[in-house]
Amino acid sequence: MDNYYEYGSYDKTASTPEHDLVMKARKSLEITGVKHVDSFDNEEFLLETSMGFLAIRGQHLKMKNLNVEQGRVSIEGKIFDLSYLDHHEGEKAKGFFSKLFK
Repeated sequence: MDNYYEYGSYDKTASTPEHDLVMKARKSLEITGVKHVDSFDNEEFLLETSMGFLAIRGQHLKMKNLNVEQGRVSIEGKIFDLSYLDHHEGEKAKGFFSKLFK
C-alpha cells in the first residue's frame, strides 16, 4: 500500500496559505493559515482559516500572539473543543452563529 492521502495536501501549488494546528497538552494552541479573527472571549474563539471557520472552545482562553501578515494565532488556556463549521453542516453553523450574535 504505497499510495496514501495526506489531508490538506491536495494542491500544493494553490495560493491558499497552509493551515496547521499544533496543540500542546490541551493548554497551548498554535494555528497557521488564519485569515481573520471573527470573535473571541475567554471561553470561545471563532477564526476564519484557509480551510473554513474554526471554533475553539475552552476555559480561561487568551490570545497569546497574533500575526495578521503571516496568518498565525497562538491561544493559551484549557482547550475543550475544536470544530470546523463547514457549508455541509449548515444547521450546526447556523445554530452556532445564532447563539454567538444574540
